[in-house]
Amino acid sequence: MLNFGLGFLFIIVNFILVLIAYKFFGKVGLFVWIAISTILANIQVVKTIEVFSITATLGNTLYGSIFLATDILNENHSEKDAKKSVWLGFFSAVVMIVTMQMAILFVPAVTDSSQSALITIFNPTIRIVLGSLVAYLISQFLDVKVFQKIKKRFPSDKMLWLRNNGSTWFSQLIDTLIFVSIVFVGSFELSILIEIYITTYLFKIIVALIDTPFMYLSKIIAKKTQKD
Repeated sequence: MLNFGLGFLFIIVNFILVLIAYKFFGKVGLFVWIAISTILANIQVVKTIEVFSITATLGNTLYGSIFLATDILNENHSEKDAKKSVWLGFFSAVVMIVTMQMAILFVPAVTDSSQSALITIFNPTIRIVLGSLVAYLISQFLDVKVFQKIKKRFPSDKMLWLRNNGSTWFSQLIDTLIFVSIVFVGSFELSILIEIYITTYLFKIIVALIDTPFMYLSKIIAKKTQKD
């Protein structure tokens, strides 16, 4: 029960931080948020928790906030800015992987106490690295493209919820299929794989639903900034 309450609070705090970054730093703040969250999500994912007897990994909340930030850029600024943020997040992940892999190679001092922890956190299998990078790049660009297609069909501010949820639900479905397939196929039985697919995707749907009010708040921030 503690993990459930803390998890909900964690989601809200992350989305509030996205809006704070946007309010005080504009789209630059969102670029920074996406870079930071891409790195932190890949660190948090190594920790597993249990919620109502279901095992899950951390990182999904921060990862979901990246989709929120991308959608805000797509809605309030331009498709070009949204695509730029996707490449920025991808580059941030690559930088983290390359530099931390090199850092691990250094022979630690006799007094060092962090090497084993760094290996645990920053030395994932090649399947996890590949799955993370491929899923991120494909799903994020799909999110940007689908958001724009829905916006052209339903441009009204009243339909912002549809643009936000429709694009995120579809892209997160593809993200889940790609990541879970690359990382876990061959390691688990089909029944367990299906459970991982379903539980992972359901959590992402819930996160997307919760971020909808924050999407509308970002619209208010954008309009107020334009007036100022």
